[in-house]
Amino acid sequence: MTDQRPTPEQNTSHPDPDGTAADGRPRFYDLYREPAGITPLTDAERATLRLVNQRVAALPTLDDVIDLLFERTAAIFPFDRLGLSFVEEDGRRVVSRYVRTTYDGVLLGRGYSEDLRDSSLERVLRDGTPRIIDDLRRYLDEHPRSRSTKLLLREGVRSSLTCPLIVEGRIVGFMFRSSRQPRAFTQHHVELQMALTERLSQAVEKAWRIEQLTAANRNYMEMLGFVSHELKNPVASMVTDARVLADGYLGPLDDKQKAKLERLIVKGEYLLDLVREYLDLARVEGGELQVSMQCDVPFVEKVVEPALELVRAQIEAAGMLLSTELPEQAPLQADCDPSLLTIVLVNLLGNAVRYGRPGGGVRLTVSRSAHRLRVAVWNEGPGFSRAERGRLFRKFSRLHTPTSDQRRGTGLGLYNSWRIVQLHHGHIRADAKPGAWAEFTFEIPQPLCAADVADELESSE
Repeated sequence: MTDQRPTPEQNTSHPDPDGTAADGRPRFYDLYREPAGITPLTDAERATLRLVNQRVAALPTLDDVIDLLFERTAAIFPFDRLGLSFVEEDGRRVVSRYVRTTYDGVLLGRGYSEDLRDSSLERVLRDGTPRIIDDLRRYLDEHPRSRSTKLLLREGVRSSLTCPLIVEGRIVGFMFRSSRQPRAFTQHHVELQMALTERLSQAVEKAWRIEQLTAANRNYMEMLGFVSHELKNPVASMVTDARVLADGYLGPLDDKQKAKLERLIVKGEYLLDLVREYLDLARVEGGELQVSMQCDVPFVEKVVEPALELVRAQIEAAGMLLSTELPEQAPLQADCDPSLLTIVLVNLLGNAVRYGRPGGGVRLTVSRSAHRLRVAVWNEGPGFSRAERGRLFRKFSRLHTPTSDQRRGTGLGLYNSWRIVQLHHGHIRADAKPGAWAEFTFEIPQPLCAADVADELESSE
């Protein structure tokens, strides 16, 4: 990222106290031990510190924080380049996170990494002492293996100031100011930069950790989606082959063989349920789950019947009795995404079987009024307490009751269902009588395709 602005004039109001000639050796400053003490700030410097301190906490991203620093400190620092890097791998490596310059042609950019071993940054990391390199050309003569120095010289950079980012006694990274002029920085610039980093370090680390968590979650979901997708087809194929064998298409089976195949089918269908839920989660968390709204969808034909077909084998295996209460009048139509609502209904019916009483009843009720579509799934079974109700519809959250703990599940089905119903601007809720029954109900506003309604819903997001 570049910023075409005049290079700030070198601040010469605070000469370097040591007065030595520029060479390739880095200079380190322990500000608590320097005999000259801390030099006073100018009015402009105090105003800049105050402004940064006031605004940094309100900025939403790491880039915003460092952009503010780049733009607001141009008048008090002689720099052409601002960089931010973080320490990783237990202090073994430094990785560039942010670079902004007054010139084009950046070679050492975001994502660049280098080992800290045998570099002068090791001392900055070890002691927390800022560093100035007056002349990068001479520094390279003494450190010929420094790749970063070679790249900076190719950019035209001649001198640099490095300050550690310290959070609660830990050095989490470095902030680099660089100039295309040699010997641009003084001890006063070190003091000024350290005063800034004291205000910035905690906010910068917090923003960085949030970005890392976001990236890790995204990578996890991508991996989860890939693995789940790769498992889906072979597992489905194995279940199909087992059904073919169990049904006797390849020859008669005795009771023991058939029972073994039935157990294999049940286990395979359980794995398919897991794969389906994780694929749905990967779509939800990856932002791929978007509503494709269709108008006047024949709801029973496009949603109810496909969902029942997917769970019918589970219902029969559990010996449960399914009953449906559907409108008897003209075919029920609704505005919705039928594929997404099929996912919801499959999840609710699957939970009714998984957590219901074997041999008990399951009831599906669908109704439509002028302003809403209502779908409810009820089952006989242990239900859940009022205290447990708060755990529902949360990612990886499962009920903990004496009976539910014996049943396997990911806790993802209800969370995915909640997200899908939210995308339809609807509501989903649960009710139960402990030891008797449980019911899950979702309602979707209708119509959703009318232009004025769609605009209103979009503006509410």
